[in-house]
Amino acid sequence: MWSVANLYKHGKKQQLFFDLPMHAKRVGIYVNRQRYKCRDCNETFFENLAEMDVNRTVTNRLIDWIQEESLEKPFTSVADEIGVDEKTVRNIFNDYVAELEAQTEFRTPKWLGLDEVHLLKNYRFVVTDVENKSVIDILRKRNKNVIISYLSKLKDIDKVELVAMDMWRPYKDAVNMVIPHAKIVIDKFHVVKLANEGLEKIRKANRQNVSAKERRQLMRDRYVLLTRRKDLNDFDDQIKLQVWTDMFPLLGQAYELKEQFFDIYEAKTVDEAYKLYQEWISNVPKGLMTYFEDLIKAMTNWEEEIFNYFTSPITNAYTESLNRLIKTINHIGRGYSFEALRAKILFTQGYRKVKRKKKFKEVEVTFGKMLPDQMPNWLEPEYEWVYEEIYGADFSTLIKAMDEGSF
Repeated sequence: MWSVANLYKHGKKQQLFFDLPMHAKRVGIYVNRQRYKCRDCNETFFENLAEMDVNRTVTNRLIDWIQEESLEKPFTSVADEIGVDEKTVRNIFNDYVAELEAQTEFRTPKWLGLDEVHLLKNYRFVVTDVENKSVIDILRKRNKNVIISYLSKLKDIDKVELVAMDMWRPYKDAVNMVIPHAKIVIDKFHVVKLANEGLEKIRKANRQNVSAKERRQLMRDRYVLLTRRKDLNDFDDQIKLQVWTDMFPLLGQAYELKEQFFDIYEAKTVDEAYKLYQEWISNVPKGLMTYFEDLIKAMTNWEEEIFNYFTSPITNAYTESLNRLIKTINHIGRGYSFEALRAKILFTQGYRKVKRKKKFKEVEVTFGKMLPDQMPNWLEPEYEWVYEEIYGADFSTLIKAMDEGSF
């Protein structure tokens, strides 16, 4: 420790500190900073600046700003906006993420969603809270051992009642091993997708029987075949469907089978759904069995988990939409490490989501000491947010209380 008696002034140095941008312009603050020297050890040091970061030439409020902005914007964009190096932004972001990780308390959901996303040349394991539409975690790998290890470490694992997933065997094996009491529900969109794929195989098989012009038209009109009949509101689309199914009777049969399979998911009970499926499979001609082979195989191998949907109708739709968002963020950021991308998703889209700091602190300082009898001077609708912030009640309630004399 330095003794004040042993210190003496040792000149000044002008330093530039970066501050919050103003009106889309970079802002810098020049400070003539006093230097001191110790007579005992001959070491020099600068005076302490309370509003400046200790480790970087930026203000503390800029640090707070960078922390929030870097969660939602690319590092290069944030760096360019304020004039600092991208590495500085990345380091501040990493420190902030470590702080958030330490503060986050994990909550095990009742409805667990398991899926994967192809990211940075590998499949990554995505875990979500399906009920509350929140991301829980993203892991580097999705192999069986990794999944078992992750699930085994979850707190209060007994809380999990349902698990939504696609038809990937390691997910099922891991859940049965770690959460045997949980009911597995296969995402219905992965099932009906196989019905559409069967129809697509037949459409492609018919391409060789038409002219080049008709082939191109059939490709353009494929959306008509993949759309439910009840959703074809455009008369032209209905005509197109009629033309193609009349021209290719096999394609027409496949379309009807696709429609009948989709109808299964409109069943009210599991018994009704199972009966509709039995009717459907009995209606599939031998000539079309090959095209719907993947669907039939899936229904055979995953029968229990697929029909669980009719007693517990949950889907993995949120997880699928999240995967698209992850890919978009990765594309925009180009060059993110897995750790950085994971943090951006967890702290903007999940239950770990960072709450924005209130922007009314200045108002609290100015008006916080106001007495109730001073308020009528400000009774205008545009000030309602001030009253709500100060008195913790909505504007209309305060006005009513004043009129009644009970404020």
